[in-house]
Amino acid sequence: MLRGAPNRLILFGVFTFIMAGVFFASLIGLLRPVESLVSVPLSLFQQAVSGITRQISETLDTLADLQELRRRNNELERALINFQAELVELRELRADYQRLAALQGYRGANTDKQYVAATVIGRDTTGLLRNIVVDRGSRDGITVGMPVVTELGLVGRIFRVGATSAQVQLITDPNSFVNARLQLTRAEGSVQGTAAGSLRMIYIPLADDVRDGDSVVTSGIGGNFPRGITLGQVTSSRLDESKLFKEAQVRSLIDFNRLEIVLIITNFESVDLTTFGTPTAP
Repeated sequence: MLRGAPNRLILFGVFTFIMAGVFFASLIGLLRPVESLVSVPLSLFQQAVSGITRQISETLDTLADLQELRRRNNELERALINFQAELVELRELRADYQRLAALQGYRGANTDKQYVAATVIGRDTTGLLRNIVVDRGSRDGITVGMPVVTELGLVGRIFRVGATSAQVQLITDPNSFVNARLQLTRAEGSVQGTAAGSLRMIYIPLADDVRDGDSVVTSGIGGNFPRGITLGQVTSSRLDESKLFKEAQVRSLIDFNRLEIVLIITNFESVDLTTFGTPTAP
């Protein structure tokens, strides 16, 4: 160990001398050609390393940006879903408000009648029978025979009642007959539903005038419906098959396939004319 110490000191001294010589030579410019020659590959290597480092940094930044964009995109998608749900709810509330406002306006214009609003919860308008089911029943004071309307006119009448629901026979049902009259000419007849779901006014006397566009309203004759409720408008007329009466096609203002809220007239009592009997000769 002691013998090797002088050798290491000699090597250190030589190395120090060489480094000092190189440093001194560099200071006086003797190594400038060598430095210029070596600096070219070193510069190229430095540029290459710098470019690679920059690309790696940019790639890492891009990956970080993509992760942030994905996170923001997920947040925006969730916000959009919530916004769409709220928008649908607001649209439904607005539509319900508009329908209820129209019905309330109709109620205000007909203060002689009492109404119960009902929501349509079922419908059958595709078969031979055309009816809807509403969410009001005997517990709400609903009875068979009560007329059902909207602000656009007559819908039908209650024909079956349960505790919490009731069935309404639509005026478009082929078995439905409503005594009616033309508003302008006062011609009378009966409005019947058809298998196609439309309306026609039958049994109009030949002598009576029928005009296209004339409004058709309930006449109140027979006591089954209040008078003056809109049924629709005349679109065309002709002689019926018997040639004894006129017949008119009637277009209702109501879209029966899209009924959602209706009014049930609760203070109307139909009249049973059969109690008077048929007059007989003495």
